[in-house]
Parts: sequence; structure tokens; C-alpha cells
Amino acid sequence: MSYDSYIFDLDGTLLNTLNDLAASCNYALRSYGMPERTVEEVRRFVGNGVRLLMVRAIPDGDNNPLFDKAYATFREHYLHHSLDTTAPYDGIEELIASLNAQGKHIAVVSNKFYEATQALVRHFFGESIKVAIGERPDIRKKPAPDTVLEALRQLNMPKETAVYIGDSDVDIDTARNCGMPCISVLWGFRDRQFLIEHGATTLVDNPVEITEI
Repeated sequence: MSYDSYIFDLDGTLLNTLNDLAASCNYALRSYGMPERTVEEVRRFVGNGVRLLMVRAIPDGDNNPLFDKAYATFREHYLHHSLDTTAPYDGIEELIASLNAQGKHIAVVSNKFYEATQALVRHFFGESIKVAIGERPDIRKKPAPDTVLEALRQLNMPKETAVYIGDSDVDIDTARNCGMPCISVLWGFRDRQFLIEHGATTLVDNPVEITEI
């Protein structure tokens, strides 16, 4: 099977965003006198959007009376600090260049809020990736198929020749809900055993393998 469209998750797949997410999370927690979280805890909390990241990080989650303020503080801090340490994983820029050279269609879909998704994709990939969709009120986030189907609509491409690439169980479920094959990457936020336990069938150790599938 030769794929025409490649739909990528962002955090943990194209970009290593973990330390910046943890820094903004802890800034918000610290601002309201809450206990901070380790980077490994934040690694476990990510994948379902930043609101759920903060639900998991804040004591008593969104039942905490300070939740809304802390969440707003996280968002504001992250918008100004999302580039402090974030960078593409080794081999990602070469992968995107190779796919473009082959005339493939590329999009990013993320559960990260829309403004941050757009800003990060523009900053790191410019015109190499023209379609990037993040969390917004009018579209269901992953693992619902909506963002992926919207990306394919903007690409004007069918899902029958598309593949989805991600690093988490959310991504596996998203691909399944779209009726698309999934490539699970091993350099992201979840390990091999976790991905296999959650239904991964195709796993890659480095980006160049994606073009060989």
C-alpha cells in the first residue's frame, strides 16, 4: 500500500514538547500554591488535550475551586513559553522534506489548543505543512475522528489512501475511529509495551521507517 496522505499527531510525534508543557504546568500549580509535578508525571498526563492535562495535575481536578484560574494561567504561560525547549525529534524535518518531495499530502491534528498548534507548526515547518488543526470548540477532539476528517477535507484527499501517525493510545483509537491504518512511533511519550497493550500493530523506531512502510 502506498499512502498519499500522512496525518500526524504533534506532541510526542513530530515535536518533543514535554519539558515546556511540564514547565507551564508547574508554573500554574506554583502560582496557586499547589504541589508541582515531575516531568514523568506530566508525560503520563498528556495526550487528551491540555485541559485534561491540568485536570490530572491539579489536586481534585476540575472540582478544585482554583481550577479555572490555574488552567487559564497554564494556557497564558504556555503561549509565551512553548518554544523554550521544544524541537522536532531527530529525523522529523528530513521525513517531512522527503514526503513533500514525493508529492505526499501532510497534515497535523492535535488535541493541543488551536492557537498553540498553529503557532508551533508554522514556526517549525512553515509551508512544509499547510494544514494544522488543534482543539477548538466547534469540533470534537481525538479520539473522535472529526479533526482527522477535517484535515483530509482541507487537503481534498480521501481517507482510503491516508495513514495516521502518532505516539499514544489516543492516536491508535483515533485511527481506528477513522477507519485508517495507524503507525505508532516509539520516540514519543509512550513505550512499546504500552502501545502494544493498547492495540498498536505497526511500530517504528525512527522517522525514516515511515517512508518505507
